[in-house]
Amino acid sequence: MIEMINIGLPDAIAYRIEGKITEKEMKTVLAIFRKKIKKNEKLIIYQEVVSIGGVEFNAMIEKWKFFLAFGLSHFSRIAVVTHKKWIHKLVDLEGKLFKSIEMRGFSKEEKDQAIEFLS
Repeated sequence: MIEMINIGLPDAIAYRIEGKITEKEMKTVLAIFRKKIKKNEKLIIYQEVVSIGGVEFNAMIEKWKFFLAFGLSHFSRIAVVTHKKWIHKLVDLEGKLFKSIEMRGFSKEEKDQAIEFLS
């Protein structure tokens, strides 16, 4: 499930992931991304990961169609807040691979620092 949340930053797209991600939820988030891109706005992402219970195949197809159409150049900063250490390592690796995007992982206790990082 992807749930849109408010973190108090009007420019940020913020959402919480818990359980399985559906195609409908993925399309909702990607529609928000597209809307900002059409306005020439950079994407600032706050992602709070409670748990990952899988992703529907069609949701992954939607995600890949988005990246094929738009690439990564529209992303500015990404903060991932989670208690899962393996996700922190993955975010750190992605940050090294995609140098044009500022990416950092934060623990649940560091949520305020994540929001500050995005502002």
